[in-house]
Amino acid sequence: MLQSIPGIGMKTAMFLIVVTDGFKKFETASQLCSYVGITPTIRESGSSVRGRSRISKVGNRKLRNLVFLAAFSAYRYNKACKALFDRIVAKGKSKKLALIAVANKLLKQAFAIAKSGLPHNENFVSKLA
Repeated sequence: MLQSIPGIGMKTAMFLIVVTDGFKKFETASQLCSYVGITPTIRESGSSVRGRSRISKVGNRKLRNLVFLAAFSAYRYNKACKALFDRIVAKGKSKKLALIAVANKLLKQAFAIAKSGLPHNENFVSKLA
């Protein structure tokens, strides 16, 4: 089912399933993203020192690298990821930051497919929105 997502191949899908114990370790997609270490963290010290926000890099390094590499093909072939990438780059942000956002989106899509058991639907519209 995970391979039905454009951008996720056999190796990434297998590694995601093995490392997350079939996605049983996590209740929400944001917990999975935090585990992989691609969530942004704000660096500040009190009220005077404010640094740029960066990814946390806490978590499984191998999985983070695989998802980041999968983001390269996802932003070309995955409709939702391409729209996200183009929107972030149009705002003037760096392409690397946009790729991190695409990797985050890809993980959330994988989590949703693993929990629902339905294949990837490119024209899916959330009923919550």
